[in-house]
Amino acid sequence: MKIIKSLPFKLLVGVVLGILIGLVIPNGGILQVIVTVKYILNQLISFCVPLIIIGFIAPSIVKLGSNASRMLGVALLIAYVSSVGAALFSMAAGYAIIPNLNIVSTVDGLKEVPEAIFQLDIPAIMSVMSALVFSVLVGLAATWTNAKVIANVLQEFQEIVLKIVTKVIIPILPIFIACTFCTLSYEGTITKQLPIFLIVVIIVMIGHYIWLALLYGLGGAYSGTNPMEVLKHYGPAYITAVGTMSSAATLAVALRCAKKAKTLRPDMVDFGIPLFANIHLCGSVLTEVFFVMTVSKILYGSIPSIGTMILFCVLLGVFAVGAPGVPGGTVMASLGLIISVVGFDDTGTALMLTIFALQDSFGTACNVTGDGALTLMLTGYAKKHNIEEKKIDFTM
Repeated sequence: MKIIKSLPFKLLVGVVLGILIGLVIPNGGILQVIVTVKYILNQLISFCVPLIIIGFIAPSIVKLGSNASRMLGVALLIAYVSSVGAALFSMAAGYAIIPNLNIVSTVDGLKEVPEAIFQLDIPAIMSVMSALVFSVLVGLAATWTNAKVIANVLQEFQEIVLKIVTKVIIPILPIFIACTFCTLSYEGTITKQLPIFLIVVIIVMIGHYIWLALLYGLGGAYSGTNPMEVLKHYGPAYITAVGTMSSAATLAVALRCAKKAKTLRPDMVDFGIPLFANIHLCGSVLTEVFFVMTVSKILYGSIPSIGTMILFCVLLGVFAVGAPGVPGGTVMASLGLIISVVGFDDTGTALMLTIFALQDSFGTACNVTGDGALTLMLTGYAKKHNIEEKKIDFTM
């Protein structure tokens, strides 16, 4: 009974049911209802994302006290190094593998998904990046001024957000994922588009697992703990990320998974997981680099030069830090680089967006799972530098 009631089981059921329904459902009212439900649930989840960011990052910075600025700098550094490292690793694999591949691209014959019956728009109170910057600035300012009233408010707000997560977001996720996979299955993305680049997607996924193994190995070595204690809890977050294709939308589940790890400090989890969900996109970066090289080979007959790719990787790491943790956030934020640095035309960018979307869910899953390794590094840094876990003093 515990397995049936568990979140991973519900998510897997949502994925399977969504695919099966999408294969047999006719184009009609039922499909429009599913599309409508998916749209509304996506709006609700997107609305809650900035609240989750503010509710976790700002109070966590206050708890860090005088160490807040230093921990934020460390988090930014390791996120950037991880993204650039993943990009360079993917680049090296691309030069070794892509010349030996024979891939034919065609994305014709997809069914058109009908419009929603109605669109219930629920605009977020602010953008994801605005919430992130707001959380950092308020948290740091509250620490600098020793603002106990604000610290109290932030702590209570975090408790409110936790209730929203457990009572609203978690229960609707399986339904949202089922609707998502139903529409993908109906339009033919799974049955027609995926086989075209199946070899490339498999290679990229293997790259994800290699990079995650490296991150967790480094995290375990640096912190002096067993990284499997963290990794073993990340199954629900990985599956959720596959379904939502969004680090931000998976944030609630990722927090729940990370909090189960005994080797992660609670304050580092509250601080690191929401932050890394928006600045650490190693899986997406690894994917984009390999796909850029593949598309270049397909359309233009050659892979970009080493100098061009190194420049692309270094700049992509910066764009990844600023990219929104939403579906396709990395590739959308870096379209300027794809056009200006690599030299793609409209056809190249269109094909790039298409094949990136085919595996975006797995890249996101790599991003989310990698956040646990980086949080393990933060925990090790706090331990090595004697940064004590602090509680907020609510006395006036």
